Amino acid sequence: MDDVSAPTGREPALLALPRPDGTPPRALVLGATGYIGGRLVPRLLNAGYRVRVLARDPARAAAFPWGDRVEILRGDAADEDAVGEAVRDVDVVFYLVHSMSGGKRFADTDRRAAETVANAAAAASVGRIVYLGGLHPTGVTLSPHLQSRVEVGRTFLESGVPTIVLQAGVVIGSGSASFEMVRHLTEVLPYMPAPRWVRNRIQPIAVRDVLHYLLGAARLPADVNRAVDIGGPDVLRYGQMMNGYAVEAGLRQRAIAALPVLTPRLASYWVNLVTPIPRAIARPLVESLQNECIVKDHGIDELIPLPEGGLTSYRTAVRLALGKLETDAIETSWQDAGVLDAPSDPLPNDPDWAGRVVFSDVRTAHTPASPDALWRVIVGIGGENGWYSSPLLWAVRGWMDRLVGGIGLARGRRSRDRLAVGDALDFWRVEALEPGRMLRLRAEMKVPGLAWLELRASADEARGGSRYDQRAVFFPRGLAGRLYWLAVLPFHGFIFAGMARRITATAAGGGADKG
Repeated sequence: MDDVSAPTGREPALLALPRPDGTPPRALVLGATGYIGGRLVPRLLNAGYRVRVLARDPARAAAFPWGDRVEILRGDAADEDAVGEAVRDVDVVFYLVHSMSGGKRFADTDRRAAETVANAAAAASVGRIVYLGGLHPTGVTLSPHLQSRVEVGRTFLESGVPTIVLQAGVVIGSGSASFEMVRHLTEVLPYMPAPRWVRNRIQPIAVRDVLHYLLGAARLPADVNRAVDIGGPDVLRYGQMMNGYAVEAGLRQRAIAALPVLTPRLASYWVNLVTPIPRAIARPLVESLQNECIVKDHGIDELIPLPEGGLTSYRTAVRLALGKLETDAIETSWQDAGVLDAPSDPLPNDPDWAGRVVFSDVRTAHTPASPDALWRVIVGIGGENGWYSSPLLWAVRGWMDRLVGGIGLARGRRSRDRLAVGDALDFWRVEALEPGRMLRLRAEMKVPGLAWLELRASADEARGGSRYDQRAVFFPRGLAGRLYWLAVLPFHGFIFAGMARRITATAAGGGADKG
């Protein structure tokens, strides 16, 4: 029987165990702004933990609904000083960090961060480390990403700090990268030429069950120091997962042909073109499917009781995820994790741009609409609402980005009418947000430089109504960056002038003149 209620953290079997002096334990979450971490934090709070998070961008963590209920420190898992401060007086560390899109040296990055956290946790006498790794077979050559996650788990297990490594299969839930890959491949392709791995058996697990195990892991006794597999009740071939999705989505079964010629690299290009998943994330997902990954170590059953009602079946997980999509209630998304490295500095406010080479396009327009009406249009931009200018030109730019392995426009936005700092917005990310006044987006498409788009609404005291200010800023990188700006310059008159004109007109009309 499938239990459709996700863990809240208030379940008796998941509540925090008080310290010997009766005070609540403290949990440190690394990766709190990611897909799993963003869901785990509020449940830890419900369970009675005091929660501390370490984030490279504290404003991004503070923008979550739970942001004002946790202690937020600035830093990342490889920063010795920041980690040393973060682990002080901590009972359990949740390590939900991995460099899925960390470039060619991701393994070194993973290793350095794990060693930093392991050493700091041991020095601070942390009671437990909980690490979410990946389900994998033994005795075979693993993909570089899976091998890196195995090494991270081994680092924690050898740290001297009691550690539980939860090795999870494909995670299915609204907003998960694996679910989005299945969803888009199935919906877009009535017939799918696929790699041979569509015949491999895997054991997906619902995100709600992952959260159940994470919460339960924090309560384990100190003598537990081991890796365990976690997976859902169904063992399926990837092709069966796609057709299981088709049934729940009301689609016809898909014909799938397994081809021997699609290498992981070629398959990641294919996934990148057909789905919103960028190649940097698609490739490790594809590589993880090269071998059969099913639960062989059932030791978890001896350590953490099953959720009430049992584990969630794959079809139920899909049905629940589709319900979240329909009601615009996606709690977190794979998009919450940045795809590209963040620039070292935010957009400068100094008028002389701190001496840097900069190109900009500035537009100002007036509208009789109120600032509130104008702001509603601004904050609703992107995704299904479009960009209020030539849809063709935006589509072409999106496809150009996809062809070089970027995100493209298909990523959309997590919510149709809400934005927060750190949210993905097509091939942009919300870098700054002043409700009612300013929205600043940082580009995550592949460009030879750094780019921002800033939109502002303010009262027009002289003419009444509102003033709309729009600024596109580009810091070119080398000659390629300068040539890129010159190449797109002729289109700016259509794109940016059209945006300003149609956004203000839409605000005045109170409608949704999409573009």
